[in-house]
Amino acid sequence: MITIIDYDAGNIKSVEKACQYLGQEVCITRDRDEILEASHVILPGVGAFGDAMRHLKEYHLIQTIYDVVEKKTPFLGICLGQQLLFERSDESKGVNGLGILPGEILEIPPAPGLKIPHMGWNSLDIRPGARLFKGIEGNPYVYFVHSYYLKAKRPEDVAARTWYSVDVDASVESGNVFACQFHPEKSSRTGLQILKNFMEM
Repeated sequence: MITIIDYDAGNIKSVEKACQYLGQEVCITRDRDEILEASHVILPGVGAFGDAMRHLKEYHLIQTIYDVVEKKTPFLGICLGQQLLFERSDESKGVNGLGILPGEILEIPPAPGLKIPHMGWNSLDIRPGARLFKGIEGNPYVYFVHSYYLKAKRPEDVAARTWYSVDVDASVESGNVFACQFHPEKSSRTGLQILKNFMEM
């Protein structure tokens, strides 16, 4: 059972549909027991860092997420769901993230000819051996929507990068924790392969 954590994030239904397309049984829930019983857990997200952390706290989901990670259940953060895994964000100063991985979320700096927010398709530079990208060759294009980007503290956590005004840590993996700044559920065949790889962990 794939469980999608429900904390009023914006892209839950599209993630659910992508998982169902791949033949998976999906549960959208904020119930602690259902989340802890799942074979795989997904933390989606569209919106503001501070609001998201407030919702996770209100719904008593922060400790549940820590317990999922401690239990070694495969865990995937998507878009804002990736950013929340880290320590802090320029978007919501003074608000602590989950701090599961070391690093910070920074505002994309202006650059000539580039619009912010970054909305559209960018190619990935994938780290050799990255498990989330098994079977994906070259520099595939995936779909991004974001104004803030991850700067991971540990280079070994970074599974893929892209460039948009700066080097963007576009995907991370550490143990059973995986995350993407881009939206695999909106990234055509490449995105479906990424989700399939996660489901096979």
